[in-house]
Amino acid sequence: MRMKFYLLLLPLLFLRCGDAKQHTPEPASTPSAPKEIAFEPLIDKYQPFQQALNGPADGFATVENNKITMTAGKQTDFFIEPGTPPYEFANAPLLLKTVDNTRPFTFSCKTTPVHQVKYDAGMAFIFVDEKRWLKFAFEADERMKKRLVTVKTADFSDDNNHDAVNSDFVYLKISSDTKVVGFYYSLDNQNWQLVRVFKNDYPPMIRVGIGTQSPAGEGNSSVFEAIQFTDQAVKDFRMGI
Repeated sequence: MRMKFYLLLLPLLFLRCGDAKQHTPEPASTPSAPKEIAFEPLIDKYQPFQQALNGPADGFATVENNKITMTAGKQTDFFIEPGTPPYEFANAPLLLKTVDNTRPFTFSCKTTPVHQVKYDAGMAFIFVDEKRWLKFAFEADERMKKRLVTVKTADFSDDNNHDAVNSDFVYLKISSDTKVVGFYYSLDNQNWQLVRVFKNDYPPMIRVGIGTQSPAGEGNSSVFEAIQFTDQAVKDFRMGI
């Protein structure tokens, strides 16, 4: 009798298991669209830049003798931590120019940042939206060595330390032939060193420009000069010329 009782229970158990699996699926979450970014149109004195991000330009940038000095407050950064603990900042001040990404371009500048504490930096920048951007920085590392740093962000940021240089300034260059993008630096604006090359899979319109940051400090400033935009790409993406 006990065996028959167990046999009668088995179909009921299978039915209960089957019922448990037949739950109503939760609706799939849809990715949130990038939020509207509030760019401030710029007056002529900031040319060639057309927009400011993260504050009115008059609050963080001055122009004198063809030099732009940008000032950042404390805890200003562009970085989305891929690990833990969570860390997401996109509040460093930027000056940007709209660029037709379906055509070749090259942007270059000289930057002289004040490196007071680690991560203080002056930087060249490609901005797409709040979750997609590229930072090319002349930055103080954890040991206060001045080095080139790149951060490529698509929802989360990578973080790459490159050459350390014994100089207070560097020239930065960003170039695209519409298929790839190259980052380069120089100490004399003549001989260029490749930092990284990557696929240009960005939309037809992007923004390119400059910025300054102080993630771990009380603020910093960076001077930018020799600013140039051209509608040609470098001919040699390894040599940067």
